[in-house]
This record gives sequence, structure tokens and C-alpha cells, in this order.
Amino acid sequence: MSETAKSLAFHGAVVALLVALHFALPAYHHGNLARIMVLAVYAMGFNVLFGYSGLLSLGHAMFFAAGMYGLGLPMQHLGLAAAPALLCGVLAALALGAAVGFLALRTTGVAFMIVTLMFSQAVFLTILYFGEYTRGDEGFVIAQASRAIAGVDLSDSANRYFAALAIFAVGLAVTLRLIHTPFGRVLIAIRENEERTRMLGYDVFAHKLGAVVASAALSGLSGAAYALLFGYAGATFASVQYSIFPLLWVLLGGAGTIIGPFIGTVFMFYLIDISSGLTSAYMLIAGAVLVALTLFARQGLVGELRRRVMPWLP
Repeated sequence: MSETAKSLAFHGAVVALLVALHFALPAYHHGNLARIMVLAVYAMGFNVLFGYSGLLSLGHAMFFAAGMYGLGLPMQHLGLAAAPALLCGVLAALALGAAVGFLALRTTGVAFMIVTLMFSQAVFLTILYFGEYTRGDEGFVIAQASRAIAGVDLSDSANRYFAALAIFAVGLAVTLRLIHTPFGRVLIAIRENEERTRMLGYDVFAHKLGAVVASAALSGLSGAAYALLFGYAGATFASVQYSIFPLLWVLLGGAGTIIGPFIGTVFMFYLIDISSGLTSAYMLIAGAVLVALTLFARQGLVGELRRRVMPWLP
């Protein structure tokens, strides 16, 4: 079996396992897994930029929030239906990605990190400033009656789970396809040696901009889906905290791996969930585990699996 066939079979098996878990998990973990799958798409978007392009953004929450408010505000104030609102959320994040990328990519290294952080803070403060519409820190609830597509009530737990699974499968397929295209291969080349890639005649700026836009679109899809499936949009999701989360998820799972962002999201979610049930100082436990993983699994969980056992994993 070729490496491509092995990869497709492996990722297809992951999706099949998630389908099976719908019928096996108790209600609490069923709801958690739906949330994790949506957030994993956000991590996948971050991974396109960081893991495959070598660009570290510290302001990725702005794209997640753009998708969330791009969906939530038209539904809340204009009465837009869920399906076109979902598209609006993705387009809002895509447009923001193009604008931010065009400006931020004129810097490199630490400067790029700081510029993305500044843009993200500007988005966060804009949400607070227009609190009359966004409800600021308090946020707003999206009415249950409006959370339906083609007559399917997405507030129902089973429908919500399969909608989250569908969005996760789309994110998985898009990133898997992306890295096997010439565009994706150039992104990896830029990550490994930008100057050599430029000397070979590739337009490095255009490819980086494409990576920012693709990353923003995936992150925006996650933000819009989160608001739609869980019925809430709030300024917290545009804060620095939500820019750090995808970095942790990707590092834990394995930067530059397809399934790594999902594994990292699952691990981090349940690490905090379990440790918070043991002690009020749960972040101390979480921090110790994260430090240990950083020391002994430097390529992340999936990265180490690829290095030691499954070298064909993309």
C-alpha cells in the first residue's frame, strides 16, 4: 500500500471512529467531543500557518472571532438564516485574513508575531467599543429557533454532533488536500528554507498570503460553527487567551501533522477537565504535564508517533 493510501485510510478510520463514538459515549463526553471537533478545526487553521508555513501568529483569535461575529451579528440584527450567515462568517474571516496578511507579511519573525497580536487586540477592542451591537464582554445568545439548516435543528445534541463531525471532516480533507498540492509543497519549502525557495523563482509573499487567507478561512469556519452549534458569541473568544490555545493544541499534537491539532485539542481539553476535578490548582498540574511533554516529546504526540512508528503520516 502506498503512503498516500495509508494516510487516507488512517484519516478515514479516525472519522469512522468519531461516527461510532456518537453511539457509545455518555451525554457529557458526547457534548465535549462535539465542542472539541469544532475547536480542532480552529487548530487546523493555525497549523496551516504555523506548522506548514513556519509563520507564528499570536493573534489568531481575531479570525475565530471574525467567523463568530460574521455569523452572529447578521442573525441577531438582520434576521439572516443560519446557512447564509455561516457563509458570511467564513467570508468575514477570509477578508480579514487577506487584509491582515497583506500588511503583517511585510514583517518577519518576532515583528510578525507582534503585528498579528496588535491586530487581534484591535479587533477585540472594536468588539468592546461597539458593545451596543456586540454586547461586549457579556456577549449574546443566538436564538434556538434560528439555529437550523434545511430544517435540521442544530441545537439538538445528535444533530449538533454530526454537524461538528461534518465540519471537522471538511477541515481534515482541506488540510490533507492542501499539503499535497504544489501550493502546499511550496509552503513547506518556505518553512524549511525561505531564501532558497525565493531563489528557485517562487513568489514567497504570494504563497505566504495564501497561507494566511486559508488559515483565516478555516479558523473563521470554526468560529462561525461554534456560535451556530452552541448558540453564543462573546468578546472572550477574541482575547489573547484564545490566540494562545491553538498554539498549545498544535504544539501538543504535533506541528506540521494533519491529525495533530485534533489530538492536541483532545489532550488539552481533558487534561484541564480532569485536573480541575482534582484540585483548584489545576493549572499547576496542566503546566507540569505540558512541560514534561515539551521535554520528552518535542515534536508533539503525533510528531513522535510519526518519527518512531508511522513515518508515512502527513
